[in-house]
Amino acid sequence: MSGIYIHIPFCKQACSYCDFYFVTKPGNKNAFADKLVEEIHSKKDTAYSNEIIDTIYFGGGTPSLLSAEQFDKIFEALDDSFRLDLKEVTVELNPDDVSKEYLSALKSIGVNRVSMGVQTFDEDLLKFMNRTHNSAEALKCLELLKASEINVFTADLIYGNPGQTLEMLEKDLDILLQFDPPHVSAYSLTIEPKTRLGKQLELGRLIPAEDETVEKHFELVEEKLKQKGIHRYEVSNFAKKGSEAVHNANYWEHKNYLGLGPGAHSFQWDESETFAYRWENEPDLKKYLQKTHFNESEKEELSLQSLAEERIMLGLRTVKGVSIEKLEKKYEYKLSERQLVYLARKEKEGKIHFASDSIRLSSSGLKIADALTLDLITA
Repeated sequence: MSGIYIHIPFCKQACSYCDFYFVTKPGNKNAFADKLVEEIHSKKDTAYSNEIIDTIYFGGGTPSLLSAEQFDKIFEALDDSFRLDLKEVTVELNPDDVSKEYLSALKSIGVNRVSMGVQTFDEDLLKFMNRTHNSAEALKCLELLKASEINVFTADLIYGNPGQTLEMLEKDLDILLQFDPPHVSAYSLTIEPKTRLGKQLELGRLIPAEDETVEKHFELVEEKLKQKGIHRYEVSNFAKKGSEAVHNANYWEHKNYLGLGPGAHSFQWDESETFAYRWENEPDLKKYLQKTHFNESEKEELSLQSLAEERIMLGLRTVKGVSIEKLEKKYEYKLSERQLVYLARKEKEGKIHFASDSIRLSSSGLKIADALTLDLITA
């Protein structure tokens, strides 16, 4: 089973924290949809069209800037070019793009999961993030999602913002939980170098939240969601039982996925399963629209050793953790004596659960997942 990721590069404006590829000129949407259909058709009768596709994810940018008719055209091409046996089709959307009719049209095309970028209900923080929507639009959108026939909706929140208090975060969570979401993604604000926030930090105009504050935010998010039966299953993802994201889990478990659209990434195991490839479509809409044929970008070859280390890093961000047997069988990766000593020490500290066939992080370990994983890999 494989997944397809489709990158829709349009945004109304630049969010201050975002370092994904996007453009803010909306004039090329029709031309883009036509070119995307061409790219999809170019994969027909290739190795990708032989695999069964069980998830499709429309990310961006802002996929909800495409019309229902454009989505319809894209789905026709996907259906024509791939072997689809879909468990999950996700579209990311912004609150200010959504109407009852739009959600209904997405549902009729086959979308069964939508991901909404709420980020916060606080008007000052929304301005700080340079979001296009306001709090009232987010509330209206949540009402529409709750009333729609789409199986699962998920909302994104960002915590650890400069000046954000625990009370402000608790208010955000309380408002969101009134809508009984099946899934929530909650991210700690990351300040990337080439973003607006990155530049403000460089110029000394921004003071990031203290690590201790971010840790308290992390704990509050987990506690408030758990009270409503929405449990953490990955560092940033929480769900009611049965509403976990299938597509994202495919990334974490190193399943094949094909990226379409400018800036999209792909991952594919070689038939021998002794190495894998990763590559990226050039993040350039202008060049994408001028393409006459879709040759594959230069591929990075990944050894079993680097794949094993990546699998440990991804797996330890999830509550399932990683299977030691799988690491040995699939990746030919054996834990060293030093690693075993490190795991035993961290188990005594209550950070890691280390059984005969699995390594997983405890609740306190998940707070420092990246640091623990790095130490384990380099031990």
